[in-house]
Amino acid sequence: LGAADVVLTPHGYVLATLPATTGKTSVPRLAWCAHVDTAPNLPGAARPLVHRAYTGAPIVLPDDPTQVLSVENTPYLGAAIGHDIITASGTTLLGADDKAGVAIVMATARHLLRHPEIAHGPIRLCFNPDEEIAAGMSHLDLAQLAADIGYTLDGEAPGDIEGETFSADAALLDIQGIATHPGYAKDVMINALRLAGRFLAELPRTCAPETTSDREGFIHPVECTGSAEQATVRLILRDFELAGLADKRAVLEQLVATLRAAEPRARLTLTFQEQYRNMRYWLEKDPRPVAYAQEALRRAGLTPRSHAIRGGTDGSNLTARGLPTPNLFAGMHGIHSQREWVSLQDMAQAVETLLHLAQVWEERSA
Repeated sequence: LGAADVVLTPHGYVLATLPATTGKTSVPRLAWCAHVDTAPNLPGAARPLVHRAYTGAPIVLPDDPTQVLSVENTPYLGAAIGHDIITASGTTLLGADDKAGVAIVMATARHLLRHPEIAHGPIRLCFNPDEEIAAGMSHLDLAQLAADIGYTLDGEAPGDIEGETFSADAALLDIQGIATHPGYAKDVMINALRLAGRFLAELPRTCAPETTSDREGFIHPVECTGSAEQATVRLILRDFELAGLADKRAVLEQLVATLRAAEPRARLTLTFQEQYRNMRYWLEKDPRPVAYAQEALRRAGLTPRSHAIRGGTDGSNLTARGLPTPNLFAGMHGIHSQREWVSLQDMAQAVETLLHLAQVWEERSA
């Protein structure tokens, strides 16, 4: 497209620059980010289908006719009547999370490079891997990115701007039992799988993803593997407040302590790993990234809607490392499922929002 400083790093990041078109030297350097990986829940080799001028009738996905999108089971679809709707064919992800974000950033970059009369400061582009495993920015050199303010394009409905995410930890419980021949196991065997089952059964149901919503956090077991001798349980902990996250660690520690007391011959090791933190803690200190994005949304004819993400984005990591990075909408819906879809017109509004955003930062710089 003619961008400058195009680099592919050894860790798979693609970086580029849209040179400034303003005479001002004080305009902060923006970074627009989108991740190229898709979720591991389903196969990713999509056969995309475009449903032109959607009429509101149910959309039956041909490779699995049991997968149907309708205004009844997909609420936002009713707001997209008349749009061009893109879906997969029923057995794979579409991958709009976050290929829609990639397409939006690329379309905006193309427009700005073709229209140098639009005044804006320097803009950095960043396409990264590994967002879906909460490691999207782990190997990004912020000095190489060289930005002052960032935005991820990884949200849902038009008008959405997100400046708050979960804080997140991972937990790993390793259980070492005692194996022996089952025919002679009385008073000898300690079955690690049974201990794992007891641990899982004691997790509080009121603190599970399937029983929580809004600003409630959760403890979520995501994997259990092993044998009678050794078993592993992996979990994720989520809460909007660090105190709530600490409470959830304490719940797991108490459960493990109870199991140790019940079966002292087993060896149970519980470890935690920090994954990301609520970006709100840093964005509260500088309201401009969110406020300027809200102005850009209004200029694009949208009503800004700020809410907390029951998840995380690459912006969680970037913000904690010193690059304030709220999340903007990309139009995707039904993510991580066969019924994932995106509206072409919603993506176009995201492009328009970015164009206005670049101009707002230029206008409001000294």
